Amino acid sequence: MRFSWMPLLALGLTGGLGEATPLASTGFKLQPFQIELSSRLPRMLDLVRKTRLPAQSSFISTGSAAGISLGDLKSFKDEWLTTFDWKSEEKSLNKFHHYTAHIEGLDVHFIHEKSSAKDAIPLLLLHGWPGSFLEFVPIINELTKVAKTSSGKQVSFDIIVPSLPGFAFSSAPPTNWTIQDTARVFNTLLTDVLGYDTYATFGTDWGSGVAYALYNQFNTTVRAAHLAFIPFYPLTQEQLAAENITLSALEDFEEASTIEWNNSGLGYFVEQTTKPNTIGFALYDNPVGQLAWIGEKFLNWSDPNAGHSPSVLTHNEILRSVSLYYLTESFASSVAIYAQNPQGFSTVYTKAKTDAPLLFSSFKYNVGFWPPALVAKVGNLVYYKNHDAGGHFPGVDNPPALVADLREIGRFW
Repeated sequence: MRFSWMPLLALGLTGGLGEATPLASTGFKLQPFQIELSSRLPRMLDLVRKTRLPAQSSFISTGSAAGISLGDLKSFKDEWLTTFDWKSEEKSLNKFHHYTAHIEGLDVHFIHEKSSAKDAIPLLLLHGWPGSFLEFVPIINELTKVAKTSSGKQVSFDIIVPSLPGFAFSSAPPTNWTIQDTARVFNTLLTDVLGYDTYATFGTDWGSGVAYALYNQFNTTVRAAHLAFIPFYPLTQEQLAAENITLSALEDFEEASTIEWNNSGLGYFVEQTTKPNTIGFALYDNPVGQLAWIGEKFLNWSDPNAGHSPSVLTHNEILRSVSLYYLTESFASSVAIYAQNPQGFSTVYTKAKTDAPLLFSSFKYNVGFWPPALVAKVGNLVYYKNHDAGGHFPGVDNPPALVADLREIGRFW
């Protein structure tokens, strides 16, 4: 059985080149979705209000090197109780077109915003941890506009932003679920549910692993990939030298930051890979605990200029992200992605089985750095841009740069 034309018009799923046909299968229970979490808000705020924080004298202060500072945590807590307004955030988020589809036993949540251009490129945007679909909210509308690439070619996008399984409104996957499984489900979403014949994808953090799996395994449908992270471990300075790779001053800074993060910033990675239940259960009903655990990553993995133009990564943005985790009760299921993918980042660089173009954006304060020569080892690299602003969450940390880079997909499409 097939959808008729009229219901799909109502859902906004007819489209142009590349292309969402008006015939998508009814087997996926595709339906509009609205965010309605305000009923859970009083309990969250009550727990925040009642949470006691230690006195300054009860521990040795080492600034951000030991994690989130007590001063930052107190400031966030006060803002959560006074100026942060979840109901307003929810109303704003519901201006987007949200949907759910049932694929392989999972309810998959996604935003689908279409361009008015008939030749718009379908673009799948994939977040990581501790991110969510919120990472891309600042750039969705801009990418649906008709613009030009650096070469003068006209480009616009149909934007699809799903929540990874176990994150936000997407249901938690089975125990042995991998990023390759997620890639398969998202390919089904784009092709069988939304009816696109071909599409492009972008990913960062775990989203880069899913995007790379799509690029590698579904090479007839994924005809361009753009990454800000790759699922391969960065190399040390000695390893880069052995590869005869020399670095610029900016790249030297990025390489040093990556090594420092590898030496002192991986505690959470080990915990979530080996004991996800322990941290998941400990923080499941603890909003301030989730704020400390997640907020530290947003603060330490982003540009020090966060919250000032071009960054929109304000305290409010971090509180919105943490509130989404708590209110959707998805913290414990989100960290499981680490244990489910213990080999999710490889030490052996392999080339994807595709001739589709690969684009890459590097941001100065990201926690991982890969020079062009390394990225070229894993795909058909046609574009590489290094930015001296922004960090691990480019959709909020440097939105204009990410938008400009994503538009370059149009040059090679």
